Amino acid sequence: MNVSLDLRIEQVPGDNGAGEWLRLGEEMHREANARTRELALMVHGRVYYEAMEEYWPRAPEDASLPDYMREYGELWTAKPKILVSRTRRSAAHGTRIIGGDDAIDQLAALRAGTGGTISVGGATLATQLLRAGLLDELLLWTHPSILGFGRPLFDDYDIPIELDLIEHRSFERGVTMRRYAVQDTKEAGTC
Repeated sequence: MNVSLDLRIEQVPGDNGAGEWLRLGEEMHREANARTRELALMVHGRVYYEAMEEYWPRAPEDASLPDYMREYGELWTAKPKILVSRTRRSAAHGTRIIGGDDAIDQLAALRAGTGGTISVGGATLATQLLRAGLLDELLLWTHPSILGFGRPLFDDYDIPIELDLIEHRSFERGVTMRRYAVQDTKEAGTC
């Protein structure tokens, strides 16, 4: 997820992580492309998915975009995806929909049967999966901005979680990428 220094993902409602505070650059985007290429599956919440589906399927054919953005459009469109939604009934681009009261249980079963890395996009979904103990890692692209208000990454998470920093990189324009392992709360002695 792209976040500000104060772990906000939106400055104003509806910007869906596309605000002017983001400092996206070529080096960072190429790294994101490489990581996306390695994914077995992408899981998106509805709001996140709809922001992605609005832009990325058209990107590969847009000659005005740099090659790394066109490449991401190809990657996103081609990757198998799960959309978690109670309201959507259809989705294109290799997307299967999971919804209902047992969506987290369905995702747990899917996770158990999937070899490889699964990414998660969407704050509400990430919060639910973290609460259910289904996130092994957090990968945060931190942009050097303090928003002071707006939507936080974890909407209503109120239980401390211990993290171990397992990777850190710096990119142009002051963006950092940090990858954290989520400690097993049972081992860490928390509830």
